[in-house]
Amino acid sequence: MMHVEVWGGAGEHGRSCYWLGNERCSVVLDCGVKREGLGEYPLIDASRVAALDAVFLSHAHEDHSIAIPWLYTLGYTGVVWTTRITAEQLPGYYTSWGNYIHQQGGELPYTHEQLASVRYAFIEEAAAPLEWFDITPTLKACWGRSGHMLGSIWIMLELEGKRVFYSGDYSEDSFLLETDSPLLVEHESSWDGAIVDAAYSTDTEEQDTKLEHLYAEAEYTLSASGLLLLPVPVCGRGQELLLLMGQHFPEVPIRVEQELLEAMKLMLHHPSWLQNGMAATLAEALSSHRYVSIHSDEERQCLLQEDIDSKRAAIWFTTDGMMQSPKAQWYYSMLRHNPNHGILITGHVAKGTIAQRLLSLPDEVSGCRLRAIRYKIHQGLPDVRRMSQSIRSTFKLLVHAPKRDTDLLLQQLEAEGEQGLLSLQPGARIVL
Repeated sequence: MMHVEVWGGAGEHGRSCYWLGNERCSVVLDCGVKREGLGEYPLIDASRVAALDAVFLSHAHEDHSIAIPWLYTLGYTGVVWTTRITAEQLPGYYTSWGNYIHQQGGELPYTHEQLASVRYAFIEEAAAPLEWFDITPTLKACWGRSGHMLGSIWIMLELEGKRVFYSGDYSEDSFLLETDSPLLVEHESSWDGAIVDAAYSTDTEEQDTKLEHLYAEAEYTLSASGLLLLPVPVCGRGQELLLLMGQHFPEVPIRVEQELLEAMKLMLHHPSWLQNGMAATLAEALSSHRYVSIHSDEERQCLLQEDIDSKRAAIWFTTDGMMQSPKAQWYYSMLRHNPNHGILITGHVAKGTIAQRLLSLPDEVSGCRLRAIRYKIHQGLPDVRRMSQSIRSTFKLLVHAPKRDTDLLLQQLEAEGEQGLLSLQPGARIVL
């Protein structure tokens, strides 16, 4: 008998981790963390780790990747199947997570030596997108680009004849990145299971509408000669927002932390992950001197103070979308003294983070205008509906959102006639 165990990620946002197998063969899909308190890790069954046949990593973001070294601490000796570009991005995420844990007074569940012991196998070198390949006599895999960030993938597995689809973080709305539709993979019968990104739950707004809201909020601040700060992850939506804001506000100066521009250059070096024509768009933007790059604390302090003193409208991009870093908090300390300045949060905000606390304050208390407007990099209700209707599967586990939100999404889709949907929590088991 084959089954799936939820070690994290269903009924919550963060620590995505799923075990698939039986007593003869098994795999793990992702192994991430949740940025709350001292860090929350997957509910790993340590007795099963040493026997794993393979581990798969969909992308580099911390809520999917950071606990992978812990598997090696618990006895895993195999490889992690992922893309080469994902493996190249991981050191920065591990460093960021280690700094966060240190700031919180916590400890990592693995050592630097165990982190260095992680071994990768590059899935794009084993097979092209949408093509099956053998890993063991009982394990086959297929993959495709998921459109969430550079190097992100979805994964299909066949384990002892049982087929399961894992969407990873999936989006067909990226401005820059290409997405491979899993529907292009030929299969003769229904799947035994699917784990589906439903991070945006019942949200029905499409990307164009969200961008209209985002531009309107930016215009509100910029028209008042305010400074607009966008804290974003190092790699992901930040590069798309850099291009989009530059196109929509061509006369407004844009200041960017160097790490974000380096990530943009990295995208340019991997054109196979981009939509047609986007490599040229990136190259043009990087050579246009459209962005003022911030390389040091001194440059940051001098230029920001100059913008403040001259009352010059400008857009600033910094790293850390949840504003947990000292640098992001310094920006807030500089902007909070003028209600014309604004901070725009465009992604997920975990409970207890600085961004969450600031967003809960009225403007007169926070000192400047803080707003949350989502830029779409996950699936909402219309996307989940399309995926559910197009993938024939015995069950479809909806993941990556709090249990209450997932329940509401499930109820809506079931009312429309969808069947086989599941809303679960960590610790749950599904029999295939």
